[in-house]
Amino acid sequence: MRGWGLCLLAIGCGADAGTPYAWVLPAGFPEPVVPNDNPLTVEKIELGRHLFYDRRLSFNETTSCGSCHDQAKAFADGRPVSEGATGDRTARNAMGLGNVAWFGTYTWANPVLETLEQQALVPMLGERPLELGTFRDVEGILDRFRGDPVSQAQFLAAFPEEEDPYTLANVARALASFQRILVSGGSSFDRWFHQGDGAEFSAAAQRGFQLFNSERFECYHCHAGPTFSTSFYSVESTQRPYDFHNTGLYDLDGQGAYPANNWGLKELTQAEGDMGKFRVPSLRNVALTAPYLHDGSAETLAEVLLVYADGGRVVNEGPYAGDGRTNPHKSPLVRAFPMTDAERDDLISFLESLSDPGFVSDPRFAPP
Repeated sequence: MRGWGLCLLAIGCGADAGTPYAWVLPAGFPEPVVPNDNPLTVEKIELGRHLFYDRRLSFNETTSCGSCHDQAKAFADGRPVSEGATGDRTARNAMGLGNVAWFGTYTWANPVLETLEQQALVPMLGERPLELGTFRDVEGILDRFRGDPVSQAQFLAAFPEEEDPYTLANVARALASFQRILVSGGSSFDRWFHQGDGAEFSAAAQRGFQLFNSERFECYHCHAGPTFSTSFYSVESTQRPYDFHNTGLYDLDGQGAYPANNWGLKELTQAEGDMGKFRVPSLRNVALTAPYLHDGSAETLAEVLLVYADGGRVVNEGPYAGDGRTNPHKSPLVRAFPMTDAERDDLISFLESLSDPGFVSDPRFAPP
């Protein structure tokens, strides 16, 4: 290997030139943060799009980023957990990628992954579980692109000032660039809220929006702002958010234990109080990204809402049996509240109104 990891972490590994990308942002979205050492260019984004869908990035040429992030599903994959190039299963559900440019941190429970460039390395270099398995043959994989005339032209266009642009650092930079432009802000809710066009925003969705923001339901405390997540960071932010919560899904031993492969934030901090804490996901396009929760253990939005209305989840039998409602590490924001069937349906109508048909059909984001 040629020191790709060190280069990625260093500021100014290589100068960039190319056509600057011009943001066209939906109403209510401030400009996202773009690292100084990876300015957005049209050429880099296009390379990233090709790499995102290219199975040659996996060691055995069976899997791409797009294998677990399907545009039709708002770049989630429709499975409880994902499967890597060798059949290894991830411990956690694949998040949708809409508006990732504004996330405060990346993945479900890693407070130190603060950029898309860092996150891009996780599926390439992770061994347990193995996702792309790129680490098994980094130079051989880079040679696949180095020896392909189409890829060669794309790398040279994206990094024209580098003599040898075929590095894992540049792969990560290109992937991050493509993911930054996956902007979703064209839902019926947006047209109603920002433009006053309520033609497609139903009365049920309006009632659901009021419930969402009520003190009884309190959804808005964690699902706020343009992305409907408090894990939000932009050029206007004064500090990077550190927002992880235990929502009372499990309590295996009566003392707050979560399943062994899913301790959440505690896996990194080793702090007992961080057991079961996970990052607040965005609710944009949430109706398209089932199943839900960090381990994909809820099949429907109705099931998720019932968990919150109950103040946590009771698992009656099996290896995960326990009463998550009494988990000592549970967030104080998660407490039981009364909810009628009609109110549940109105909330679901509101959540469905956050779907953006243009986003999941935009040819700029589709496989090349």
